[in-house]
Amino acid sequence: MKIRSEELIQDLIERTRQNINQAELLKIKTDNALNYKAASQSWSALECLEHLNLYGRFYLPEIAKQIEQSRYPKETDFKSGLLGNYFANSLLPKEKLNKMNTFKSMNPLNSELDISVIDNFLDQQIQMLELLNKARHVSLNKTKAGISISSLIKLKLGDTFRVVIYHNQRHIQQAEKAREASKNS
Repeated sequence: MKIRSEELIQDLIERTRQNINQAELLKIKTDNALNYKAASQSWSALECLEHLNLYGRFYLPEIAKQIEQSRYPKETDFKSGLLGNYFANSLLPKEKLNKMNTFKSMNPLNSELDISVIDNFLDQQIQMLELLNKARHVSLNKTKAGISISSLIKLKLGDTFRVVIYHNQRHIQQAEKAREASKNS
């Protein structure tokens, strides 16, 4: 995938704003609706967001550090890497979400959660918008960021943003479905 760097950043900013708007809508729901689970092994809306918060605690500092340390100037175009593009595309929300297993350390199943989970998520999304704006000044191709599953793998910064933001979208959609199911129970 090849795209103008500014176009990619604008797309990711828009996706992040949509995630913020969806999370804001969840804030006005009842605790029962936000903690409702359709099945014992499925996640509630709050568990979906807590899952994203757990990943955000890894990725936001990692992205910030790599932007800060980058000595590579921005380029006009971003060309996705093979692995980064695969990861990003596999996380894009689809009509019927493909089931994916998560690492135990990132699985909030059966956690005691409250509305503060949404506030934490919203704080992280504001940080993400700030990082996207800072990323306008560095190479999205040559600046690399580590990933949560292996310290040996680094992705292009542009792909790292795509992976994290698409992952956020995926689970915001899942949270909304969990909340919708609470109305039908």
